[in-house]
Amino acid sequence: MNIIYIRTLDTLFLQPHCRAGTLSYACQDNRVLQISDGTGGKKKVVILGTGWAGASFLRNIDTSLYDVHVVSPRNYFMFTPLLPSVTCGTVEARSIVEPIRNIVRKRGGAFRFWEAECYKIDPTSKKVHCKSGDGTNADANGEFVVDYDYLIVTVGAKPNTFNTPGVAENCHFLKEVEDAQKIRKSVMKCFERAALPNLTDEERKKNVHFVVIGGGPTGVEFAAELHDFVNEDLAKLYPDVKKYVNISVIEAGEHILTMFDKRITHFAEDKFKRTGIDLKTNFKVVKVSDKTITMSNPTTGEIAVPYGLAVWSTGIGTRPIIMDFMKQVGQGNRRVLATDEWLRVLGCDNVYALGDCATISQRKVMEDVDSIFRVADKDNSGTLSVKNIKNVLGDIYQRYPQVELYLKTNQMKGFHDLLKDKETEELNIEEFKKALAQVDSQVKMLPATAQVAAQEGAYLADCFNRMNTCEENPEGPLRIRGAGRHRFKPFRYRHLGQFAPLGGEQTAAQLPGDWVHVGHSTQWLWYSVYASKQFSWRTRMLVVTDWGRRFFFGRDSSSL
Repeated sequence: MNIIYIRTLDTLFLQPHCRAGTLSYACQDNRVLQISDGTGGKKKVVILGTGWAGASFLRNIDTSLYDVHVVSPRNYFMFTPLLPSVTCGTVEARSIVEPIRNIVRKRGGAFRFWEAECYKIDPTSKKVHCKSGDGTNADANGEFVVDYDYLIVTVGAKPNTFNTPGVAENCHFLKEVEDAQKIRKSVMKCFERAALPNLTDEERKKNVHFVVIGGGPTGVEFAAELHDFVNEDLAKLYPDVKKYVNISVIEAGEHILTMFDKRITHFAEDKFKRTGIDLKTNFKVVKVSDKTITMSNPTTGEIAVPYGLAVWSTGIGTRPIIMDFMKQVGQGNRRVLATDEWLRVLGCDNVYALGDCATISQRKVMEDVDSIFRVADKDNSGTLSVKNIKNVLGDIYQRYPQVELYLKTNQMKGFHDLLKDKETEELNIEEFKKALAQVDSQVKMLPATAQVAAQEGAYLADCFNRMNTCEENPEGPLRIRGAGRHRFKPFRYRHLGQFAPLGGEQTAAQLPGDWVHVGHSTQWLWYSVYASKQFSWRTRMLVVTDWGRRFFFGRDSSSL
């Protein structure tokens, strides 16, 4: 490939010369982007996004086996669980981000990264259409096309406003580092405005009324962080303003932290009341203006409250690119992309979706019960013995995890407990259906959490690394509707527990085995786990240093 450069001052222009399906662009910062057609012998894997799923896949994929291309509007991975800490200066933004190039720098292999946003996926021609905000190509619109052999979609989700008027214009969100930095600046501006002379008490109260909309983990943690920030640090800098501060949490449901154990929910609500955080449950926000938040309650009706800063944290919505892609693959009536248990997007080939933009469509037992019976009935007798069932039990557990979950939920030791009402050892098809009739009640959707996304990324990378081996020696369960076995075992999420920092050096923890604990010791467990889960020693040391600085010197109260 020949490239002709014309240099003028600090800008580099390019006259492209194309050959054999390759194309090059020179950027204004003297980078040359090469988009190859993957004819070098190795399959091309294109990853969209650098969140938990994308970074986990990239961290574990063997780059010597594939030509790996990454397209993302941000060139770093972000440790999202610590975003609320960034809003109040407990942790610095630079401490929770890791450059994508650092993740693969020492691993070798073919790797390319482009800081751009994918705006269209074309599964028919196996191409993704991307656009950079810099306008760096010959047409100055920043658009380019990348072809792929395998596509990994990990673009995440956007905040869900539920089409509430005024939210997008007047509320802060907490999804990106830039969001946390904006909140941090806004908090300081609210205090500075409240400290101005010639203001009435009502005006001061309005300026330092901080409203958190949404009682999930992010909203609760931010409210707790802000409360500690105000009482431990800002109260010393603004002693005359502190008495006017009010922090409110608005939740449409009856309780906050509904995804946690009820013991944690009740403790969190009691702690917020003790510390002075105003908790408003059963209130739905219907409108947000630049001065007031209007919310409704079945008892009080609509009320409007003035505020200084509002943070919207009520759930996630679908990105436009995913909505368009779902229409192309026949999933237009869904909220997120549907995949099978191997993370393959239903309706197209060689496209995988991970993280918040997708969900696993778990196959139900009753939909396949006839096929399961046929596979187990190897002698075509029309009945199943306990021995026949045991021969395919492992495959049933792999393919239908709700079976094992149903047994555990009902304190059953094994599959034979489903047949305890049977007087004989043989089952016909109707008796087999009756035994499995309630199993599908245990089908559950995976939560949209970092833990799920990280495990999906690691699982899929492992599958790609062993693709050739498992092609010859499949390890997956029997194909219910076909011959042979599936190449890989299906993805199974392993829940490792969850934390909810509640402020005052107290954290609630819910770990596997119904282990629930709240207190100061759990806070130190939270510190240990979150430090150990950082993507590099650099960020691990920075986070620990930030926590240590907070204990000795307080939080950074600057708005820079």
